[in-house]
Amino acid sequence: MKHFFIIVFLLSTFACFSQTQIIDSISQDGILLNKGWKFQKGDNPDYATPNYDDSKWQSLDPTLDVHDLPQLKEGIVWFRLHLFLDSNLLKEQLAFVLQQSGASEIYLNGNLIYSFGVFDTDPAKVKAYDPLGRPTVFPIKNAGQQILAIRYELQPGVRYTIIFSSHNYAFRGSINTIEAANRYYQQFTVFVQGPVFFATGIVFILTVLHLSFFLFYRSQKANLYFSLFALLRMVGFICQLSYFYAPWVEHKFYVFNLAISLLFIGNVLMVTAIYYLFEQKRGIWYSTLIILYLLCIVAFALPSYWGWNIGSKLFTNLVNLEITRISFIAIKKKKRYAWIMAVGCLCYLACWGIFMMSGHSGEPDALSIISFNIALLSIPVWASVYLGIDFAFTNRLLRQKLLEIEGLSRKTIAQEKEKQQLLALQNETLEKQVAERTSALQQSLENLKSTQAQLIQSEKMASLGELTAGIAHEIQNPLNFVNNFSEVNKEMIEEATEEIDKGNVDEVKNILIDIKDNSEKINHHGKRADAIVKGMLQHSKQTKGIKEPTDINALCDEYLRLSYHGMRAKAKNFNADIKTEFDDSIGKINIVPQDIGRVLLNIINNAFYATNERKKTADENYKPFVSVQTKKINDKVEIKVVDNGNGIPQNIIDKIFQPFFTTKPTGQGTGLGLSLSYDIIKAHGGEIKVETKEGEGSEFVIQLLITA
Repeated sequence: MKHFFIIVFLLSTFACFSQTQIIDSISQDGILLNKGWKFQKGDNPDYATPNYDDSKWQSLDPTLDVHDLPQLKEGIVWFRLHLFLDSNLLKEQLAFVLQQSGASEIYLNGNLIYSFGVFDTDPAKVKAYDPLGRPTVFPIKNAGQQILAIRYELQPGVRYTIIFSSHNYAFRGSINTIEAANRYYQQFTVFVQGPVFFATGIVFILTVLHLSFFLFYRSQKANLYFSLFALLRMVGFICQLSYFYAPWVEHKFYVFNLAISLLFIGNVLMVTAIYYLFEQKRGIWYSTLIILYLLCIVAFALPSYWGWNIGSKLFTNLVNLEITRISFIAIKKKKRYAWIMAVGCLCYLACWGIFMMSGHSGEPDALSIISFNIALLSIPVWASVYLGIDFAFTNRLLRQKLLEIEGLSRKTIAQEKEKQQLLALQNETLEKQVAERTSALQQSLENLKSTQAQLIQSEKMASLGELTAGIAHEIQNPLNFVNNFSEVNKEMIEEATEEIDKGNVDEVKNILIDIKDNSEKINHHGKRADAIVKGMLQHSKQTKGIKEPTDINALCDEYLRLSYHGMRAKAKNFNADIKTEFDDSIGKINIVPQDIGRVLLNIINNAFYATNERKKTADENYKPFVSVQTKKINDKVEIKVVDNGNGIPQNIIDKIFQPFFTTKPTGQGTGLGLSLSYDIIKAHGGEIKVETKEGEGSEFVIQLLITA
């Protein structure tokens, strides 16, 4: 019986060790725990205890892709692994290197040592955590049999991806020394993240470089598209770096998808830049690439590794082939330095081929990452080289042209000096001729000024003559009254003397009263004659341009009568109807009365002249008519002089205010009347306008400021 129990013990021990992974030494790459795992669905805390019987559990390899393990999608599951560690392994501190696509709790000999992720009865709250890049201490205290239990749960609906591999481990662990694990992650940082950092710096420089080229040379749009391409590629590289530090699995997926999307958009910009660079028309091939780009976005709706394989690999290869095709077409067309772009394309294809053939062992390696980043940089770097060499070539041509221009300039300098000498001699001759002609013109100008002064004086004298004729005719009336009443008084004095002798006192008194009345009439008409004479003297004296309060109505009435009598003095048979409409609310305004009087006299004289000229040819029913009206409009006084003469022809209406322009026959006008009137009104800050209709008459309108 004793031997029976010994045999049973040995058999059970043999059975236990037959399914136990025995580790007595650690290789340079560590010990991958990919054999001997047991699997059980459901969640039972007893599954973590060392003495639990897992002999009936099914075998399962958790290092497979999660898409190949449908058992994991049914909630919480458990993994168990029997380990036997040799005592020699405890001489160094051990590390646990993990990678997973779900949430996990790791138990060693029934004790919870690590927890990665969030478990919850609500599937929406489950969080998958990937500890890649974070070596953890493996707390082994004693050698011998060890039980490693893992409580595990996938995050429902989450998308899984690995940036350089299509493999998504459910759970992958290895045991190594802490020194080797740290060395592994240092190498991972140098060989995986280092190239990405380097590539990020390169594309940043390319972004600034091409954008600067575009800003200084906007006609080369290829630089704009290259700068945008480099900018998106830089953001994509930053997404790659953040991928390694994103803890949650779905974060990695989103970051990865963003990086790939930016890669696709950047590829479209890159091929567009090549089209612009070689002046290639965008036809069916370009449209096909855009359609494929849209299809690649759709491909990401498929499981991630299909989206990656179909989208990134197919589309990127087609873009590369299209760029290569355009480059070789440019070489065929003998585009300058097009072979540089062709070399860049071949380098792209070579590095991409190396990347496609490497890095699929389950984790990214240095070769795949370096070839991947070199492939992404090949086209933009060689494009920058092409643009730089092309710019240098253009600069060299410009320098040659500049040297040729400088040579031509030196040849023409001597000719230019000779021309300058000839021009100097010609200038001296011209200056002498100009001086002589200037002297002659100066003399002619002085003569012209003298003639103008004489004409102006002549116009003033003509105006004065017309005024004098009117005054003489006007003054004759009061003088006749003075003479008549003087004769009557003389006779009445003789009658009074006779009545005194007769003693008729009452009769004498009546006669004396009549004599007094006649004397008052003589005084009235004498003052009237005195006023006319003073007005003539005031009109004829030299004005100093001093404004004074003036009754504009009285001024208009006075010069209307003087002009009318002056016209009758020259034309004995002339008669006209005269009408005045004066606004009594105007009062006095500040003007130079002598100057405004000249303006009124000139315009009214022209009105009477026009009616007299029409009377000579009109029928007997024509009656000359002149009216003068004044009206207050806001802060202005408006004076209208209206006649029914011949009017002014429309073809000369714009010339009547020009100096020396007149419609009167030679000898009857100087053409300075309206010109001087225009200047006087403008000097008062007013306006003078004319409205006329040929054959019907004219209307001159003068506007003066009341507060001027």
